[in-house]
Amino acid sequence: MSLRSSRRRARPELNLVALIDVLVMLIFFAFVTMQFKSASTLNITLPKVETAGKNEFRGNVTISIGKDGALTLNGKPVSDAELPGVLQQIKNVDKDIPVLIRSDEKATLDRLTFVWDACRKAGLNKHHLQSR
Repeated sequence: MSLRSSRRRARPELNLVALIDVLVMLIFFAFVTMQFKSASTLNITLPKVETAGKNEFRGNVTISIGKDGALTLNGKPVSDAELPGVLQQIKNVDKDIPVLIRSDEKATLDRLTFVWDACRKAGLNKHHLQSR
């Protein structure tokens, strides 16, 4: 009997616990960094502003202007005729609430000025223009 036949090779084992730990961490990281967007959000490409500061906005009134000029208020479509009335109702609840205006870079300037003017007429003077 030789030494070779009496020694059997150890069967290789795969440490599954470590692999499962790594997989769980990757899934957790993916969920933490994922951005969830509502289905009603317009596909808006914000214009780039070289001199803009940080876009920190903590308000809850957001008016979006799409490429075609369509308006949404907090993700819900709103018409030009409805916008001043809705903004007046918001002002009656909180006159110091900031309004974030998100306009697509392809939207026309007259749509932006219409929204800006509607905010001023309603008495909401804390409005911000978001850029990237």
